[in-house]
Amino acid sequence: MSLPITIEQTACCVPRVASTLTSEDAERVARVFKALGDPARVMLLSLIAGSEGGEACICDLTEPVGLSQGTISHHMKLLTEAGLVTREQRGKWAYFALNDRALHAAADALRPV
Repeated sequence: MSLPITIEQTACCVPRVASTLTSEDAERVARVFKALGDPARVMLLSLIAGSEGGEACICDLTEPVGLSQGTISHHMKLLTEAGLVTREQRGKWAYFALNDRALHAAADALRPV
């Protein structure tokens, strides 16, 4: 004769993962990381960060990266839309500066509360 087997349906622990970002915040941070997913864009950010005064003219970014101005403009548009850089038009040239707040916010999104 066998004894009946019973299995209790109790949780072994309380879930330790809790979302600290809203869906809207997660989408915004994902756009930032998507923009950082291209080596040319990371290089552009590095060039801007290392530029005198923390800003760079688009005309100064084409040669170091080795891409055409049209391609650089496309990359800079994506970085601007992601909020990673600010853009200021001066005559016919566009100048870009890092948006430190956006970079810090992206890093903070991955830190524990």
